[in-house]
Amino acid sequence: MTLQIFGLSVSPGVAIGRAVLVASSRVDVAHYFVPRERAAAEVQRLVRARDEVVAELISLQQDLPADAPHELPALLDVHVMLLQDESLIGAAAVWVHERHYNAEWALSAQLEVLARHFDEMEDEYLRERKADLEQVTERVLAALSRQNNSAAERLAAPVMQDFAGEDALVLVASDIAPADMLQFKRSVFKGFVTDVGGRTSHTAIVARSMDIPAVVGAREASRLIRQDDWIVIDGDAGVVIVDPPQIVLEEYRFRQRQIQLERERLDRLRHTPAVTLDGQAVQMLANIELPEDAPAALEAGAVGVGLFRSEFLFMNRAGQSLPSEDEQFEAYRAAVIAMKGLPMTIRTVDIGADKSVDRPGSHEARHERSLNPALGLRAIRWSLAEPAMFRAQLRAILRASAFGKVRILLPMLAHLSEARQVFDVLARAKQQLRDAGRAFNDVEVGAMIEIPAAALILDGLLRHFDFVSIGTNDLIQYTLAIDRSDEQVAHLYDPWHPAVLSLIAGTIATANAAGKEVSVCGEMAGDTAFTPLLLAMGLRSFSMHPGQIAAVKQAVLRCEAGRLAGCVAQVLQSENPQAMAKQLFEPVPR
Repeated sequence: MTLQIFGLSVSPGVAIGRAVLVASSRVDVAHYFVPRERAAAEVQRLVRARDEVVAELISLQQDLPADAPHELPALLDVHVMLLQDESLIGAAAVWVHERHYNAEWALSAQLEVLARHFDEMEDEYLRERKADLEQVTERVLAALSRQNNSAAERLAAPVMQDFAGEDALVLVASDIAPADMLQFKRSVFKGFVTDVGGRTSHTAIVARSMDIPAVVGAREASRLIRQDDWIVIDGDAGVVIVDPPQIVLEEYRFRQRQIQLERERLDRLRHTPAVTLDGQAVQMLANIELPEDAPAALEAGAVGVGLFRSEFLFMNRAGQSLPSEDEQFEAYRAAVIAMKGLPMTIRTVDIGADKSVDRPGSHEARHERSLNPALGLRAIRWSLAEPAMFRAQLRAILRASAFGKVRILLPMLAHLSEARQVFDVLARAKQQLRDAGRAFNDVEVGAMIEIPAAALILDGLLRHFDFVSIGTNDLIQYTLAIDRSDEQVAHLYDPWHPAVLSLIAGTIATANAAGKEVSVCGEMAGDTAFTPLLLAMGLRSFSMHPGQIAAVKQAVLRCEAGRLAGCVAQVLQSENPQAMAKQLFEPVPR
């Protein structure tokens, strides 16, 4: 039966494929294809892990004390029976042989199939046995992780190998943490659907950086969609179609071809300078999450990196401690070298809200218990609360500056006292490097304007900083008191709100008047609907996901900045700024 599930459009395009359901607790299970010749060996991995767990459970039974509750041996018997049932391991082996899934993926896929069967049982006792099934599966997954296949070996697996007749796959989950999204950059998935999330949640941002269709806030998607269902993700409309009829499939396949043709047309603009019709040069910068994203930024035609989100180096560390100074230095140096002399703006760690580290220190642990983490100890507040960590990061960034043009960007500043504290820490970090004989260059230091307070005291901040970058995602969130990751209030998240536009316009005007560079690095920078308005406000530096650069550059090439500048007041004073901007800023044909 065909279903339509509505959510929020967060990454445009069309994806067609079979659904892979992943429970939130198992989203970090490795997902990759194994070659046909390795399928038998992969099944043996699975069988060995099953046998290891069976042996553990039998050993536990034998070692039970005499006064143990009589239910305990019976429960262990149930777990052993579940492991030896062919509907679990035997059926998972079929996923390996027929779909070429690795063992962990195959087992997780089969668990989702069986879990649905248990949910549909009328007998309450039998329904509750799903928990037993999940427990034994987790044990087998743990046993698989203890086998000789290291994480490095799994990453080296042929994740995108083409198997004859292999269907495209799309991921369906209740939620995906931003750190977990990163592992899918090299994965087999062509699209994402989640039950929760908002348009500017960090999960959505990472999906856009991967340039694949995604729909979030689809609420019941992970319950309504079944493992292996054919689905269409319409990333433009925010719609997921389950088991579409053939005529609908053909229509969407045609749209896929049209989208690909448009991308190829835009690709021809990659190395065209971004200059308005009246000769105003505009910087097209890239946002990246990891050092290996830098080549894609160059390939997209970026003239530098306007935002390197360094916090992703602190995530997905599998229980390890925070990255050391040397580890960070190597990552920053690799990114700087990859940009071949173009500027690299590194934002200091922005942990908090929907981004957290694996093994928090005392301050981060308190943050995790915060009732409102978006207003808690995050970003620069966390850095200043962890001075040793902050100095280590600053030293690593400074050391990387010896290999190219590096700038430091500080997130979530709201007080002049924070600025003074930061420069004290920075001065100490520089002195430590001098004492150690480490090379570094002078670096420019900038402030992110993402709290209304920062926009309102910008004159004071500009006396301390070399440049500013407007983080529109958080600026909108804090101006409108909206949790941007909460789909229940997502409809209130409005980048066209007059208060938001006034803060942005004022920030750009103040920075320009002071002769300080100003850029926008939030999602508005990559949205072509805002390009004419931002140019009219005086913005000449945009930083966005590499995949968005060509479309924004095309919009810049079609604008006459001088003519647009006189229209800003009308937009800001309008009751409907979006409609007014559309009316005033119709592009001039070229």
